Amino acid sequence: MTLTALMHYQGALLLRSQRWIAPLVLYAAFLAVGIRSGDPAPDALGYAAAGLVPVTAWLVRICVTAEPPAARACSAAAAGPVRAHAATLLTALAGALLAGAAGAAYAVLLGDLERRPAAGTALAGAVAVAVCALTGAAVGAVCSRPLVRGRGLAVLAGGVGSLLAWVVAVSPARVAVSALVEAARSDTVPLPLGALAGALLLAGAAGAASALASARRS
Repeated sequence: MTLTALMHYQGALLLRSQRWIAPLVLYAAFLAVGIRSGDPAPDALGYAAAGLVPVTAWLVRICVTAEPPAARACSAAAAGPVRAHAATLLTALAGALLAGAAGAAYAVLLGDLERRPAAGTALAGAVAVAVCALTGAAVGAVCSRPLVRGRGLAVLAGGVGSLLAWVVAVSPARVAVSALVEAARSDTVPLPLGALAGALLLAGAAGAASALASARRS
């Protein structure tokens, strides 16, 4: 079974479960409360990106726990435990990126571009969205099954991990969001490409650790 087929399967499970509604409603409320018409567009984009960290971590937990144990064992047997687990992480990340794209579009529509180029501002926002989604996926991967198995402990770990991703100075999410916030007070909007590279490494390492742990326990 290919990774694409596994992601289609996981996506269908996620949609049918309707468990995605709660995190997306929370994200929509976060945007509605925090973004006002006329806010500097980089500020609004940074806010939209930052909200993706806990939302993505939550979606990861939903996806890795969507299958009953018997169905999970069948998927692992058919495609291999590493590939099956990777599909759950990638499905959650894809869902978060779609939500982030909608959030970024909302931020651009309401935000004030002033003298900044619309294309450059939107591109910087897209990079920040990707950074925060990847960081949230990393948090979700290390704070969910199989590394953290208890529901209460996983929720607590995901919340603490998301908070740390917002406040720790070396966090890619904080670096990307801070770059947008600072850009709101200048005439240029830099692309946080260093933060994107860091987020890719962080998400890759967290996903690999989670997938390998799933393989050992299968």
